[in-house]
Amino acid sequence: MKFDIPYTLEAISKQFGCPLVGSPELTITGINEIHRVVPGDIVFVDHPKYYDKALQSNATVIIIDKQVECPEGKGLLISEKPFDIFNQITRFGYSQKQRAPFNRSGDYPGVFIGKNVTIGSNVQLAPGVCIMDDTVIGNHVVIGPNTVIGHTAFYFKKSNQQYTAMFSCGNVEIADHVEIGANCTIDRGVTDVTYIGTGTKIDNLVQIGHDTRIGTNCLFASHVGIAGCVDIGDRVTMWGQVGCASGIHIGDDAVVLAQSGISKSLAGNATYFGSPCSEVREKFKEMAAVKQLPDFLRKHQ
Repeated sequence: MKFDIPYTLEAISKQFGCPLVGSPELTITGINEIHRVVPGDIVFVDHPKYYDKALQSNATVIIIDKQVECPEGKGLLISEKPFDIFNQITRFGYSQKQRAPFNRSGDYPGVFIGKNVTIGSNVQLAPGVCIMDDTVIGNHVVIGPNTVIGHTAFYFKKSNQQYTAMFSCGNVEIADHVEIGANCTIDRGVTDVTYIGTGTKIDNLVQIGHDTRIGTNCLFASHVGIAGCVDIGDRVTMWGQVGCASGIHIGDDAVVLAQSGISKSLAGNATYFGSPCSEVREKFKEMAAVKQLPDFLRKHQ
């Protein structure tokens, strides 16, 4: 999420009671989770396993729970609870954004439309569609019955056997000529944009997680489930019941066959199958070998 106005590191430090390390005059223009940070952003880290990743990321300021050496050109905010401070800053920045109320439910009977929503021309919204706050919909878009666009991101911090949600300040952007079927759910970005590219077609009962970016002219069949922060290239096809883990990349023109599980990044221009999936010819060879295993064991007992 970008702030409407920039803040200095000193201003944020005073506002939220966190000691700072680095130049007080550092300019902060937004806040983001680790997968989507860009220069000017604040990010948080609260586990030694991820210290280096956060400190070496594109973030300008890191909220951290330990005194460490500050990388050149960056700033630190020291807190025992970085996640909580991150949530507080996010809520503050989101509350300061200028928004105009938006209600065109009269144009779309049976449809709920939240605040600060932008809808292009020649858009078809079927009854039961729910368009949540801050969503942007392009031109010539079709959305089927009971689909929800922009619901809260599924992002939680576990502490003391309980879960605390990260405040969702991102949004959803749907480009031109996208078609989305019935009973789909596309979560808003937790701190950035969940994006559906031009010409992409999505079947019924598909779930797309927060901050995922889908390219142009992709095709997703029913029951596909995409986790958060996935980058999907152009012209990617996923057939029914494909599941995809978070934080990975899928290259242009990849095809993933039905009921496959994607646990690692996939190169483009290839067809994949299985769980965990691999290139289809290799996977079929593997399956054939496994099928012969009982005979092999009987012969060698």
